[in-house]
Amino acid sequence: QVQVAESGGGLVQAGGSLRLSCEVSGRTFNRDDMGWYRQAPGKKREFVAAMSWSGSIINYHGNVKGRFTISRDNAKNTVYLQMNNLEPEDTTIYFCVVEPPLTPDSTYIPGNKLWGQGTTVTVSS
Repeated sequence: QVQVAESGGGLVQAGGSLRLSCEVSGRTFNRDDMGWYRQAPGKKREFVAAMSWSGSIINYHGNVKGRFTISRDNAKNTVYLQMNNLEPEDTTIYFCVVEPPLTPDSTYIPGNKLWGQGTTVTVSS
């Protein structure tokens, strides 16, 4: 059974940083593409970043490029999202996902079992 567990959300002032973590179990993690999405209440889930299993392909949404960095530690079955220079507009729930599309413009949505429960990020102005 796949388990996807995010952590690291919290409250931070604008301009601050947070690092989200996502640990995956029940899969061969080092062969899984991994990604982060976010979703504000009443809005569509939005692609944030994705990384291929090998690390050779990395893509970001234009709104976070240059501020967020996705990385992974295959020995720990964990993917990270380092978020710097946070803005109030980054306030929302962040979700980790297994086998996401690797490009922001894809319409493919992975199945429900491949998503974590989400972690909340709040950026105060």
